[in-house]
Amino acid sequence: MGHYRDQILPLLDRRTFLRSTALAGGALLTGFPFGQAQASSPVLKVSTRTIEVNGKAAKVFHIQGKGGTSGIFAREGDRLSGALLNASRDPLQMHWHGQVMAPADQDRARPDGGALALNQTDFHDFQLTPGTHWMHSHSLSEQQLLAAPMVTREKDAGDVQDVVIMLHDFAFRSPQEILAELGGSVAHAGHGTQAAPKSGAARHALPPMHGGHGGGHGMGGHAMHGMSGHGRGRGGGHGGHMVGMTHANDVRYDAYLANERTLDDPQIVKVEKSGRVRLRIINGGTATAFVISTPGLTSRAVAVDGTPCQHLQRAKYPLAQGQRIDIAVDIPREGGAFSVLAQVEDATFLTGIVLATPGANIARRATAANQKEGLLDLTFESDLRAATPLPTKRPQSSFVAIFGEEPGYRWTINGSIHGEHEPFRVRKGDRVEITFMNPTSMMHPMHLHGHHFQVVALGGRRFSGPIRDTVIVPAHAPVTIAFDAVHRGSWFLHCHHLYHMATGMMTEVQIS
Repeated sequence: MGHYRDQILPLLDRRTFLRSTALAGGALLTGFPFGQAQASSPVLKVSTRTIEVNGKAAKVFHIQGKGGTSGIFAREGDRLSGALLNASRDPLQMHWHGQVMAPADQDRARPDGGALALNQTDFHDFQLTPGTHWMHSHSLSEQQLLAAPMVTREKDAGDVQDVVIMLHDFAFRSPQEILAELGGSVAHAGHGTQAAPKSGAARHALPPMHGGHGGGHGMGGHAMHGMSGHGRGRGGGHGGHMVGMTHANDVRYDAYLANERTLDDPQIVKVEKSGRVRLRIINGGTATAFVISTPGLTSRAVAVDGTPCQHLQRAKYPLAQGQRIDIAVDIPREGGAFSVLAQVEDATFLTGIVLATPGANIARRATAANQKEGLLDLTFESDLRAATPLPTKRPQSSFVAIFGEEPGYRWTINGSIHGEHEPFRVRKGDRVEITFMNPTSMMHPMHLHGHHFQVVALGGRRFSGPIRDTVIVPAHAPVTIAFDAVHRGSWFLHCHHLYHMATGMMTEVQIS
């Protein structure tokens, strides 16, 4: 079992490692034994940089590995070993999303995790979990692209070209401005950070985050078509929607990005005629769900949230915030240029990339669909089956988590925000089931730290569904998950809509 180092590079996908890692933002190239890393030579460094969005400069975060690239592309059995340096101007709470082998004390996204201060380092040493995963800030800074892929190529991936696509929703204004527009305020207890003064209910706050990386552009000079009713905290702070009216997209965005580019100027990825491609798609959006399609290519889902599933062919694939999907496509022998599209839920906006064989004519892509995509539902989920399901076992612990929304853009679980919550307490080794009940007006993508779970019931119907770490819970549609409590500690369970989590929609599973 080797460390994640330079010498493994030639052993990865022999045809396409450089292509795929360039698309992913690069690869982590070296590491140091745990406890011996130097801050001057970090494995990962979080800093800021400037990109161009819609012809304007935007200052965003950047997770940089060796050689100036960002992200991780490893192979099964490798380790992340070395230092993470915070060279940004904000406190850093890094979460290794999907890395179920990461020790609890090496992930700051925990109740006592605190924040990594400027110019300080955390040292990490853990085996990387196979599959398509990602790293991201566990605070409002995630909105400013503080995220990167963590892809560990499976031993049985075969001779296939890996193409990593990271999706983002982007705004020139700061996340603090967005939250104020929604009518909310940061309300949960954070990760061991100092509590803010209490006002009214017993609320706590994360440390103030320095926003405005977009340089004070406000709305970027325009509001996106069809979104004028969203993102305004009117009448109780529900984004301009009446309570009980099912909706999506309560935040107005200036752009939607795939690998930090819009569909006006998409990433062009070279592929081979008759080639096999595995699309590893990560929804790094903070408030946006997408629907994925590959027009002109037959596709099939082969993994969800980094875990293999029974292959399932579809024309479209829902992808909520925090979720990942691996889609296999075969390039026709005659070649061509093929879009991989992500359409915003309940909207016409499109982003994506283009796969192109040598010499293919690459025409300009439309940035809006002809008709709106619908709200995400459980149709796809109900057809998914895990390649290796959990062993059948009677649960020792069962819970119900009821979601709520209150005036002031306050989102709750069992009537409480984080900091006022009652944890779910279980014993190590227990089979645990949690049923999510959602009487609110929005879909909630629910994420459990430190564990993968199996979806075992939808709307009360039992079935042996996929293994995930983030599941869609639509309005008025109960979803039940099951997992084995294998790691001691206190693990966050929260909505992966950033502004729902920030305003309180988070609890804990405590394993003793």
